[in-house]
Amino acid sequence: MKTAKGKVLVAMSGGVDSSVAAALLQQAGYDVVGCFMRLGSPGETIDEMVPYEQAATCPAPQGGRTVRIGHQGCCSINDAADARAVAAQLGVGFYVCNFKKDFGRIIEYFADEYAAGRTPNPCVRCNDWLKFGKLHDYARQIGADFVASGHYARIGRDEQGRATLLRGIDDDKDQSYVLFGASRERLEHMMLPIGEMRKPEVRELAKSFGLPVFDKPDSQEICFVPDNDYAGMLERRDGSLRREGSFVDSDGRPLGTHQGHHRFTIGQRRGLNLALGYPIYVVRKDPKSNTVVVGPKELLACASCIVNEANWLVDVADLGMANGEWMPVLAKYRYNTPEAPARVRLVPDDTNDPTPSGRVGAFEVIFDQPQEAVAAGQALVLFDRRRPELVLGGGWIARVQPS
Repeated sequence: MKTAKGKVLVAMSGGVDSSVAAALLQQAGYDVVGCFMRLGSPGETIDEMVPYEQAATCPAPQGGRTVRIGHQGCCSINDAADARAVAAQLGVGFYVCNFKKDFGRIIEYFADEYAAGRTPNPCVRCNDWLKFGKLHDYARQIGADFVASGHYARIGRDEQGRATLLRGIDDDKDQSYVLFGASRERLEHMMLPIGEMRKPEVRELAKSFGLPVFDKPDSQEICFVPDNDYAGMLERRDGSLRREGSFVDSDGRPLGTHQGHHRFTIGQRRGLNLALGYPIYVVRKDPKSNTVVVGPKELLACASCIVNEANWLVDVADLGMANGEWMPVLAKYRYNTPEAPARVRLVPDDTNDPTPSGRVGAFEVIFDQPQEAVAAGQALVLFDRRRPELVLGGGWIARVQPS
């Protein structure tokens, strides 16, 4: 039965952040239901959605789970066990949702982007499509009013009372960048309980709540690449990717060979096995010719870029860009890179092929100062320069213009 405050479906990953989010919401008087998303990571399988009471007592196969312990990344079977233990500690309902088929879309996207010479961001797509996509659909099925997670970001309100996305208080852990893809409609039903906290405070709270994951390390790997060998994973999916190609300089002069352009990302310096007497970086890739262009650091400088699949979290009309005017913003083009002062304007969407998200709309960003290693395929998120905590929106980098 719902409480007066409402029912909340909490995406419980088995980590300390989502566990504390669930505990805080329960403490605040919400009817909390935990949900672990089974994504089909290497090393285990799960065949159906299982409620906590059944999953806790039924052996496989009646419980719908065939497991092999080993993988230790985000969304592994070990994480599922941790999430279940936390739910039991809190005494809240707990479900395991089988999103394996849906997660296949994330892996396909990841592989397709690398094959096309771009740099994907699967975690952002996962938040967009699954955590704040499919999970919201499931929340409606069970009568939940909200979906909550342990992300370091905040939900605010504008002058009209509409939900907005804000940076987390902890600058070192802020995750607003990876949440930009949520629609404005989703924001109205999102809860981010730890966005007002810093990581040490979250761990202390977990300890005070008696949660068994209070000292669990944060996951750093891509969940479907548990050994961090993403190139090997791509080659197992498509053996044709592993073929000899050329390293060339910016003038096209051959410098050596490699075993596939997908093994390299823009800005990469290590692992090139080239000795030119000065530091060199990957500055461009040509997937058609399987060529990797390398050069000195200054060739990584980017003056501007075109961004497709725009998702605005505020009214564009309120930004003053209706007639092609430029607006000053802060632009973040990589999760671990600080925001850069820039200008943005709306431009016609010249996308010929369907985009992964199905969204249309494009904008151009010109950086006040050239930025380093801006890569096609990455997410670019815009913040209000006057109010830097406010996320305006974002999209996916389609083309970059060297400075």
